[in-house]
Amino acid sequence: MKHIIILGDGMAGWPIEALGGKTTMQAAHTPYMDMLAKMGRSGELITVAPGFHPGSEVANMSILGYNLEKVYEGRGPLEAASIGVELAADELALRCNIVCINDHILKNHSAGHITTEDADILIKYLQEHLGNDRIRFHTGVQYRHLLVIKGGDKRIDCTPPHDIPGQKFEPYLVKAEVPEAQETANLINELIMKSQILLMEHPLNKQRIAEGKDPANSIWPWGGGYRPKMEKISDKFPKIKSSSVISAVDLIRGIGRYAGMQVLQVEGATGLHDTNYENKTSALLDAIKKDDFVYLHIEASDEAGHEGDAALKIRTIEYLDSRVVGPIYETVKDWDEPISIAILPDHPTPCKLRTHTSEPIPFLIWHAGITPDSVEHFNEKAAKKGHYGLLKEDEFIKEFFEL
Repeated sequence: MKHIIILGDGMAGWPIEALGGKTTMQAAHTPYMDMLAKMGRSGELITVAPGFHPGSEVANMSILGYNLEKVYEGRGPLEAASIGVELAADELALRCNIVCINDHILKNHSAGHITTEDADILIKYLQEHLGNDRIRFHTGVQYRHLLVIKGGDKRIDCTPPHDIPGQKFEPYLVKAEVPEAQETANLINELIMKSQILLMEHPLNKQRIAEGKDPANSIWPWGGGYRPKMEKISDKFPKIKSSSVISAVDLIRGIGRYAGMQVLQVEGATGLHDTNYENKTSALLDAIKKDDFVYLHIEASDEAGHEGDAALKIRTIEYLDSRVVGPIYETVKDWDEPISIAILPDHPTPCKLRTHTSEPIPFLIWHAGITPDSVEHFNEKAAKKGHYGLLKEDEFIKEFFEL
């Protein structure tokens, strides 16, 4: 049996008064996901272990069955792996957002969803002016980039920028957790403040302002760690001899690389609501013909949640259903080799809060011949009544692979 996971990042959420007390998953028209829930089995999954921040890297590693206490090193090293940056043992890698700050307020975590092309100009500019033998900036995708500090101490408290939209940034500058990390904290805060001076005067930002766009006027490093030691999926689960991951997001691709999965590049994959769903679907269908497992990650719902845009989030969930789930199901349902499909978010991203939370997420599993439970819809409330109950740690992935 072959296995497909379709993950709608941040798809879950909280009830919204304007939607009659429904969540965006409940309000969205999702006939294919509802059909698979009705024909399959549902449950809930704890994807954020106690003591961990509800980041996408934590949740996705948990979904794949990794023990976070043993392997988690932060988001930065995963992004490094994704863009091909080899880390030395003494190098601290941090995710480095380009953000928009307006009158000391962190307006948004994405600099108005800056393009990779524009961001590359700014990252290279920062490397030219701030980089040295110890400090390196590397271009990633859109607003997501990489800062590497040789000899950096990871024992620092960095607030993810998507957690503090609309708040003054100064209280959230980097803090040392132990005295030995104070030098690293001071260095990063110095880089943040210097970046604001450099970026605000850059011609690209002056052009963005003239065009009514948010300026990309500060860096915001966070999620730091060292090179992780992750077991390959094929070693954890010997029946999964080959696997692929499809995502527009660096950290997901980084997880895939460390997990020994082939990382597939898809033209038009943006990580936003305008991502090329059809190309991602085609890439999955091509890959599953040769691989035992394909992990398809779609970021759009999470970004809509961060924007606080419930209407857009509903649309992204409906796109996932009609442009991804539907075509995949219709293609594989009659294949001679059976296919198992799981659908789930990684964490909730409530529009009201505009950031991630750690509540359990709903999931469904379907394959030909599975005995269905009583669940007839795919959403947070319905999944509570599902056959699987509440799973944690590696229970979901073991259940999925051991069907």
